[in-house]
Amino acid sequence: MSKEPDASPPTLFPYLSYRDAAAALTWLAEAFGFTKTVVFSDPAGTVMHAEMSFGNGAIMVGTATVDQPAESHRNVPAEHGIYVHVADVDAHYQRALAAGAHIVFPPEDTEWGTRRYRALDPEGYEWSFGNYRPSPNA
Repeated sequence: MSKEPDASPPTLFPYLSYRDAAAALTWLAEAFGFTKTVVFSDPAGTVMHAEMSFGNGAIMVGTATVDQPAESHRNVPAEHGIYVHVADVDAHYQRALAAGAHIVFPPEDTEWGTRRYRALDPEGYEWSFGNYRPSPNA
């Protein structure tokens, strides 16, 4: 028996450190359709903290520092990434492709009945987009 969907705001917010967070913000908006909602920069213009929305979800983005090098994410196993629900997988794929996203897997239908594709952003984070919507209330 599944519960009713939770109408409260999301409670899970991935955060990503980029060598060039300002460029990442622009690219994520252009390629994947994220919207900048908050940007805090230091006096030199370096993005210290930013937030981007997509649907009712959000991510946090910042510039990697000496204390937290951007390369740290490369030391985790493959087959990791961030999954985002999209209604039209093929249209989203075309947008990402037009913006120069490195495609890991083109759109495909899975054996469990969903459609998805995977892409890398310019700094190597893997993003998966599909029409399956996980339920935190299952």
